[in-house]
Amino acid sequence: MNYVHAFLFAGFVCFLGQLILDNTKLTPGHVTTIFVVLGTLLDVFNVYDKFVLWAGGGALVPITSFGHMLIHGAMQGAGTYGFMGLCVGMFNLTSAGIMSAIVISFFLSLIFKPRD
Repeated sequence: MNYVHAFLFAGFVCFLGQLILDNTKLTPGHVTTIFVVLGTLLDVFNVYDKFVLWAGGGALVPITSFGHMLIHGAMQGAGTYGFMGLCVGMFNLTSAGIMSAIVISFFLSLIFKPRD
């Protein structure tokens, strides 16, 4: 049943993104920003953790989880180190994902050639 919940949550996020792209003049960058902020707001009100418990990996894969991780780390860092811990905690949880994206993008740019 966990797989079904993961599929439903991630599919719903993708469905919302496609719905926004098809029916508005927003760009993919706008939609990405909306989902990061939405994940942040859901985590501030302790709703996103309930989605993670219900959907498991399906809630940790979409772009909404990046906002969740940013604010979750910032709040944890602020509790430990005070005001300066906001940035420390924020990058502490997300650094592995950001670094992986940078390294993988670099190597893929060496392999593939851009189109004209």
